[in-house]
Amino acid sequence: MATQTKQRSAAGESYTGTAVAIGAGVGLVAGLLANVARKAAVQSPTMLAGEWDAALATEHKMALGIFDLLEKTTDAQAGRRSFLLMQLKHALGKHAFQEENTVYAMMRDKGIAEGADHLNHEHGYVKQYLFDLTEMSRGDARWLPKLAEFRTMIEGHMREEEQDLFPRMRGLLSDAENKHLTVQMNKEGLKLA
Repeated sequence: MATQTKQRSAAGESYTGTAVAIGAGVGLVAGLLANVARKAAVQSPTMLAGEWDAALATEHKMALGIFDLLEKTTDAQAGRRSFLLMQLKHALGKHAFQEENTVYAMMRDKGIAEGADHLNHEHGYVKQYLFDLTEMSRGDARWLPKLAEFRTMIEGHMREEEQDLFPRMRGLLSDAENKHLTVQMNKEGLKLA
């Protein structure tokens, strides 16, 4: 009798272990698929915007939209500022990653190294502003003026890219090179999306 009970108990444990393993596997696959879907959703506005320069201009507009929302906050809305600042940091971080790993590198290859280095240098100041805004209390009366200073700086950076350096580089690239750069830039964006 004791032997039969032990056998039934072992069979039940085996079944339970298998069920747990299957459940864990299904959960893992579901989690991976959800992550892929999230990444595609985050990168899709960039991918749908067209080639690399139009896509980056779209991301510029999206970032400025977050600035608009932040500028409408009051010192009493620290939670909203924190949430929007987090969104801005993510958007600008992904954007900079794409530019630095593809576009600026291609600019250097095409003889626009000085421009690429200048833009890359400015990305350091973008990170500095994000750090400063993160370190400041969101309810600090100096927070919005610091944000306005940041916006002025970044709008100049965006204008230089969109009106000067990117059109200049686009003209140096063949149609095939422009398409290749677009694909490479979107691959980089998916890494951080």
